[in-house]
Amino acid sequence: MDKAKNKTVETSNSVEEFLSSITDGQKQKDARKIVSMMQKISGAAPKMWGTNIVGFGDYHYRYESGREGDSMKVGFSPRAQNLTLYIVPGFDRYDNLMEKLGKFKTGKSCLYINKLEDVEWDILEELSKSAYEYMTDKYG
Repeated sequence: MDKAKNKTVETSNSVEEFLSSITDGQKQKDARKIVSMMQKISGAAPKMWGTNIVGFGDYHYRYESGREGDSMKVGFSPRAQNLTLYIVPGFDRYDNLMEKLGKFKTGKSCLYINKLEDVEWDILEELSKSAYEYMTDKYG
């Protein structure tokens, strides 16, 4: 059986080069602040996943279908439209934090923020830390 390959895999690309390539000054400043926060909460060095995602920590998953792979425990991408934070466990278990976070949108595991000043930094940090700890408890 031909297994599907993950599109987003860890690469050896330079995180610093990626961050330096962000032309919007405020977005670059916000991205560097997120890197610092995620590095602090995870104790892990930032690594590039694909060409535009900075991830922290990693885990191996295996679905009942037999598909398996590796992914980051938490991460983010400074997209053109917004800052996208990857809260891998999703948001259902974090209702209390989400109520206090500020202005954002969500997808299944994506938190979309226009700029950091739109959210409460302490709550964002707590959310990221809780998600990282959840993934570490679940996957080691």
